[in-house]
Amino acid sequence: MSQPFSSVPANSHLKAIPGNRGLPLIGNTLALMKDPIGMTRKRYDRYGPISWTSAFGLRLVQMIGPDANQFVMLNRGDLFSNHDGWDYFIGKFFHRGIMLLDFDEHKWHRKIMQQAFNRDVLKGYLQRMGPHIEAGLQNWQDIPDFHVLSAVKQLTLDLATDVFMGYELGPEANAINKAFIDTVRAGTALVRANVPGGRWAKGLKGRKVLEDFFRKELPAKRTSKDSDLFSVLCHASTEDGHQFSDDDVVNHMIFLMMAAHDTSTITLSTLFYYLAKHPQWQERLREESLALNKTCIEYDDLASLEGIGMAMKEALRLCAPVPSMPRRTVRDVEFNGYLIPKGSFITISPYFTHFMEEYWPEPNKFDPDRFSEERREDKVHPYAWVPFGGGAHKCIGLHFAEMQVKAILHQVLLNYRWSVPGDYEMPVDLTSLPVPADGLPVKLERL
Repeated sequence: MSQPFSSVPANSHLKAIPGNRGLPLIGNTLALMKDPIGMTRKRYDRYGPISWTSAFGLRLVQMIGPDANQFVMLNRGDLFSNHDGWDYFIGKFFHRGIMLLDFDEHKWHRKIMQQAFNRDVLKGYLQRMGPHIEAGLQNWQDIPDFHVLSAVKQLTLDLATDVFMGYELGPEANAINKAFIDTVRAGTALVRANVPGGRWAKGLKGRKVLEDFFRKELPAKRTSKDSDLFSVLCHASTEDGHQFSDDDVVNHMIFLMMAAHDTSTITLSTLFYYLAKHPQWQERLREESLALNKTCIEYDDLASLEGIGMAMKEALRLCAPVPSMPRRTVRDVEFNGYLIPKGSFITISPYFTHFMEEYWPEPNKFDPDRFSEERREDKVHPYAWVPFGGGAHKCIGLHFAEMQVKAILHQVLLNYRWSVPGDYEMPVDLTSLPVPADGLPVKLERL
């Protein structure tokens, strides 16, 4: 039975948001984690692009579809707070990361941080990555019972530490990797308290490990003249000489290191799965990479890898690395004739938007050509394809992510062919960020 989200003043022309709470105590938490597409489709068909529900201990407003994405992401009039939305989920673990800042403060931090992602710096990052990718792939065929998720996650973490910190991790690599996993998974914990053994407690411990690690390295980076991201953040400044504080640098490094290897890991895992299921596409991309006639790509080669680019965009559509994006209203908001009261938690869902048949023909089909210049299905609406968000908070590292995925997949295609059984369907774990629930076992063949 539908219930209004809140009362609306008698003299208002606006309507109350429809919806329902779901199950006692847990609301629709488990349903949304188990089947976000099916659950959200039912709600969209019943209520339309805006409704309310209860999930993760919150009463929240779901805003669904490209129009809602555009309204929230553009945030004209500063109606929505990123910090007050994300802080509930990950504030304890990614404190004051760039995604958790708002308005003028966010612009100031982003302006400084952009110096670590300009074209010349990206060229340097790619130059560093090539040989490390080559070395990292050498022994994949020797790994017994090869699973894509663990192998790719280790590779992207190694790349992130080299590119972002300037060196390879030593014995602490496993502890750092575990700390990142625990901090990411903690955000959607049902028990949101420091209970020993719980996901929330593991996340707090992981944050401490990461903080201690980066603080230990900070003094050397302040004095170095290296070109890694850590050093760049330590020395970057505005025209009037303002720099990041030590706390700023540590907070940004923790967030960027997580984002740089987690999102790329998800995208590459998705690509591995669909290219195994569609070997004709795997061969098509391999031919494209062979035509370059080089092991390590350079920055100017990126545009030549059109097929990989389209396949990557399709992977990001089929599995958006950040499935939903929370915000909180800082004042009363009007959307589609409905009143969203000040202080309301709201979410938008790239994950569901990418499967809306209203915008994507055969949305469950792996079809990279939908991003070809002849078709460009993503142009049906400017906010129909939003894996990197949009507006002022559009992912600052999107060009780095594209570059890294292309560089890795290019070398994988040159070195290996991989497959899965014909009846295999990859299960997706949506506990936090979407990853293969079984680690994605594949048969790997050296070329």
